[in-house]
Amino acid sequence: MNIREHLPSAADFFATRRQFLTRFGMGFGALSLSSLLGAGSPTTASAAAALSPLGPKAGHFPGTAKRVIHIFSQGGPSHVDTWDPKPALAKYAGTEVEKIGGMPLPTQFKFEKKGQSGVEVSELFPKIGECIDDIAVIRSMNTDIPAHDIATIMMNTGSGRLVKPSVGSWALYGLGSENQNLPGFIALGGGLGGANNWRAAFLPGAFQGTLVSNVSAPADKIIANIKSYHASMEDQRKQLDLLKTLNEKHAQELKNDAILEARIQSFELAFKMQTEATDVFDVNKEPQNIRAMYGDSEIGRRMLIARRLVENGVRFVQVWAGSWDHHTDVKGNLAKQAELIDQPIGALLRDLKQRDMLKDTLVVWGGEFGRTPRHDKGARGEPGRDHHSKAFCAWMAGGGIKGGQVYGATDEFGYEVAENKVHIHDLHATMLHTLGFDHEKFTYRYNGRDFRLTDVYGNVVKGLLA
Repeated sequence: MNIREHLPSAADFFATRRQFLTRFGMGFGALSLSSLLGAGSPTTASAAAALSPLGPKAGHFPGTAKRVIHIFSQGGPSHVDTWDPKPALAKYAGTEVEKIGGMPLPTQFKFEKKGQSGVEVSELFPKIGECIDDIAVIRSMNTDIPAHDIATIMMNTGSGRLVKPSVGSWALYGLGSENQNLPGFIALGGGLGGANNWRAAFLPGAFQGTLVSNVSAPADKIIANIKSYHASMEDQRKQLDLLKTLNEKHAQELKNDAILEARIQSFELAFKMQTEATDVFDVNKEPQNIRAMYGDSEIGRRMLIARRLVENGVRFVQVWAGSWDHHTDVKGNLAKQAELIDQPIGALLRDLKQRDMLKDTLVVWGGEFGRTPRHDKGARGEPGRDHHSKAFCAWMAGGGIKGGQVYGATDEFGYEVAENKVHIHDLHATMLHTLGFDHEKFTYRYNGRDFRLTDVYGNVVKGLLA
């Protein structure tokens, strides 16, 4: 034993009465905690891991989904051309219809009944249509404001005004991650609103989403600066240990500052990611037939990486698949955009199912709102459609969702919801339910108030559940 290690240091003589009492009390608390955890026993490491903010946790009840892949088609896909056919638009074409505020623009694509369920699918989605018996199409979605920036934030956080945590951050906060060597929440790509769509806001910073914007880069370049080219793993570990010691001393003075704690967590996660992240993002490790199934495109690689991420324990993956803002030439532009996502999404659903993962992986597709069933009043290179928040479509698959069904309905023009309205809050409540949470009880205390993803609204859409 080195007696010098037990001699008092100068720092021991500079403590306020408050600091002394705080350390005194916390010291006894630590002694009690160590006995509960069985300090020195083989289970100590696992118990410590359970106390990590990203460690796996249980929900309020057993959920049907363990993980989520949210495919966000930002821009406002036209519901009457994708998932909600409206023959009446052609019937009244060329005449002014007061209810919709203008002249109807007919559905631009043919629809055909698919699968054993006979759900109508647009000719835009032949590959997704092959999986329709696993998909629940929601034709009665609605949101508050038809402005891209506000509606996008609303879809991702449940609020169009306040800066609030994203759905992915809430999921990670509630369930933690099954892999401590990867971020528990990853956004592949990005769009309007930027980090506001995947931020943790007032939740601890450990639950912040990690943006990966370019999956077409080499695996070791997809996440910048993931590896050090100057220091060995052993040297990096020593550096991190020193930084952690200094930061923890700093944290004591700041009374456990949340930002500093998030920084410490990010250092540790970055170090761990060196051993696993580059492998997960390397699609070349997949067999050629699997890569061909997804297609050689940016969206195809995002979908394939999304599957690889959830397969490796990532809790929530958001795949951005935007550019659906079709004010002009809706037929031509929509066809091009649908072609980009049809093969990759169809491949994702089939791939998850053949790996027996679809049953506990919730897949959600949709945009931030829909588009008008009338001609765009701006006359910007007609025929096109304007923004529309009163009615649009989304769909869910896997994770305890009853596939092969259509839920809700709009009026004969697709202008307003006529049956079983589903607001964004209802969609979020249903997503949380599949993960094992009562959305009304799933809260976080901040500034003297209990916040929740669904604010003071929302109902679980039980008709979507298997």
